[in-house]
Amino acid sequence: MNKFLTASVLALSVTLSGSALASGFQGGAAPAGGFQGPGLEPSTVAQVLTYSDDTPVVVNGQIEKSLGNEKYLFKDSTGSVTIEIDDEDWRGLNVTPKDTITIRGEIDKDLFKTEIDVDSVSLKK
Repeated sequence: MNKFLTASVLALSVTLSGSALASGFQGGAAPAGGFQGPGLEPSTVAQVLTYSDDTPVVVNGQIEKSLGNEKYLFKDSTGSVTIEIDDEDWRGLNVTPKDTITIRGEIDKDLFKTEIDVDSVSLKK
């Protein structure tokens, strides 16, 4: 009986200490880090249409309408371009055609079309 009790206490203490080690830091969330400084200057849609494939871009404007399959017609004062926003890239943001937004992404260009593959969407400040 004494050996059983000793083995049980040992097993329990190993289990509890393993759980404590696995739980990680509990002192609060670590601050999100990243670069704080100048980045890409916003382009116009007219400029974007002249850029090469895979060029990173930032554009301000409005979404005119949905084209289906995660594609939208985006416009600013210089023109319109098709953009593709994957569902997860909305990150819970809801916008209407009246909202001015900033999109960040890269040019997706082929022989017949130029689109922007959007990485993030935010309301323009």
